[in-house]
Amino acid sequence: GSSGSTQDALVHLPLPFGPVGQYHPEAMVRISVLRDCLNGICNAEKRGKRQVQVRPNSKVVIKFLQVMQKHGYIGDLEIIDDHRAGKVVVDLVGRINKCGVISPRFDVCLGDIEQLASNILPSRQFGH
Repeated sequence: GSSGSTQDALVHLPLPFGPVGQYHPEAMVRISVLRDCLNGICNAEKRGKRQVQVRPNSKVVIKFLQVMQKHGYIGDLEIIDDHRAGKVVVDLVGRINKCGVISPRFDVCLGDIEQLASNILPSRQFGH
């Protein structure tokens, strides 16, 4: 009632809880680090940037970027270790039309890679 007890005051505080009582933190949870990375690279490439900083970092992101680098789609990689999730600075060379992830990450046998690629990717004449 109106006795001024502390329990009444606690009920009216704005808590980060949803209607069912699950905890909802303010920050969005990052689902796919690789998706964010490739999206950032693709957007920077569209805007004509020479460099792009990608964060957070992961082993998968590094391996993926190294493959892109080996095939000549991106330039140098500079990995920044900030004792947290880390950052990567990617030099762009202007050769990327589009890059993105295929989600969910399908399990593929070695023999089926060509078939899956032809199913998912656009036609071979695309962009020429």
